[in-house]
Amino acid sequence: MFVSVECSPPSFKDFTFIMPAVSVGNVGQLAVDLVVSTLNMCRVGYLHTDCLIPMAGNNPYTTTAENDNGLNTSAEVFSSMDLKLAVLQIRSPIIQTKSKKFRQLLVSWIKTSGFSKTVVLSSSHAYQRDDQQLLGTSLRYMQTPSMQKETGDCLKEMNWKEMETISAFPGVSDSVQRVYMPGGGITKGLFTASCAMDIPLAVVLIFCSEGDNIPDAICLLNHMNTWLHLVDTPNQTQPKWRIPASWRLLFGSGLPPALF
Repeated sequence: MFVSVECSPPSFKDFTFIMPAVSVGNVGQLAVDLVVSTLNMCRVGYLHTDCLIPMAGNNPYTTTAENDNGLNTSAEVFSSMDLKLAVLQIRSPIIQTKSKKFRQLLVSWIKTSGFSKTVVLSSSHAYQRDDQQLLGTSLRYMQTPSMQKETGDCLKEMNWKEMETISAFPGVSDSVQRVYMPGGGITKGLFTASCAMDIPLAVVLIFCSEGDNIPDAICLLNHMNTWLHLVDTPNQTQPKWRIPASWRLLFGSGLPPALF
């Protein structure tokens, strides 16, 4: 599944792995863009799979004319050896009939790579929250039992709010409780599979709506940074995230003056 761009594949043993879920508002993907651009991460490979809609384009993180001509595809892996950090960026939708296969391939690759922890950045429809989810922050987290052993009570001590469970049968008080995240894409399936495979994985999620989701991505990333400390923030100031070049046309090229 993973294809290295170097002659010898990189070792991800004990690296932290961050990936987005293709979810409402593409918040996770926008957040990953900011991580790769800010940390100036190197492209080390890509995922070769028929589970994603094929696409290709120019380097979205170009900074000079020299690095503008690289060909980028639908799922690429970036790395920072100094930070022991690996990041996956997914740029195209998952083919619906192959969603389960993609989850299985992804979980298998995460397991064999030996990451110390995996963080999934995701989102869920704000308008489908239940009453208890309307209170307080719009940010939530979930962690597998393996991640719980790794972090202990760290996230709770940071006052992070865990994702609530809801009744599988509303109105029945003793019915089975389940996690419900509409618009979350493969997030729930990936989390469930990681629990079964004993993978230390955490989901960091924000409730949002479709539109200009850049503020949601920054909010999600700032929240995650309080835990992983990807960017130093002296005096508890907000991190300075570098906007990638590809965001210049995020909402199109604007209206032509000739229309007026």
